[in-house]
Amino acid sequence: MELFAEVAKAHSFSRAAATLGMPTSTVSRQVAELERAVGLRLLSRNTRRVELTDAGRLYFERCRRIVAEAEIAHEELREQLEIPSGPLRVQLPAAYALDALIPALVAFGGRYPEIRLQMSVAGPEFAEHPPEIGDVSIRLGEQPDSSLVARRLGAVHAQLYASPAYLAARGAPLSPADLARHDCIGLRAGGGQPAPWPLQRGREQLLVPVEYRYGANDACMARQLAVLGAGIAALGGDQSSQLRSGELARVLPAWSLGPIEVHAVTETRLLPARTRRLIDFLAEYLDTPLNKPAHGLAPELQIRRAA
Repeated sequence: MELFAEVAKAHSFSRAAATLGMPTSTVSRQVAELERAVGLRLLSRNTRRVELTDAGRLYFERCRRIVAEAEIAHEELREQLEIPSGPLRVQLPAAYALDALIPALVAFGGRYPEIRLQMSVAGPEFAEHPPEIGDVSIRLGEQPDSSLVARRLGAVHAQLYASPAYLAARGAPLSPADLARHDCIGLRAGGGQPAPWPLQRGREQLLVPVEYRYGANDACMARQLAVLGAGIAALGGDQSSQLRSGELARVLPAWSLGPIEVHAVTETRLLPARTRRLIDFLAEYLDTPLNKPAHGLAPELQIRRAA
């Protein structure tokens, strides 16, 4: 049942076998024996992809919860004696939060060396058509009501950066309102009217209308656009190497972009130890002073639009 569920999630015998650390032939043989035992074909096999049959979809919905509960039951018995281990599939948001969260995932991997992190980044279609979330999906902003379980981890902030060449040519903004006259690099690709940037300074927060000269759904892409002089970008994470090399300079250093809430989203509240440890670790990481603006976050914010 566990092998079948893994193949159904991966749509591939070979990828499932790699995740489980087993030979592909063993996985294929065990799933075939399961099909003979239930008397129905559960998977439709072709040379490119493995798909669930109608019977397979029904069986998968039931059995994956059984498999998850069985795994948790075993882990609860051995958790006091063993270090959490095994594969952990983490879906990360595109845009600057990816840069901000990578250091946390590296630190988590150092603390739990037996856990194998398998990370993927949500593409530009993520907002309208969320992909399968794996074991846990890290998502930004308010979460809609759904059958999924969301836990708030904290919030992330970004700073504004541009290349010295761009600032020399266009002039450095002296106030948030000046951003309206600059080329800005959007946090994600997509159509429609760009959302205002929520800039925060102490107790004050401005909603600043901006025009996206470029749109990027990847933190590395946005940073490279800024380095090449394309405009002003909001970047999370550590940009100290680019600042030291002179590739980037801070823009409006008294202001930060955010806070933008971060959630861990799972399909169920019954989570294996490795997933629970990651969620707890990220909540602790996002609560450290390193990941908050230097002026701190006031209990209430005075929100207004930039003039």
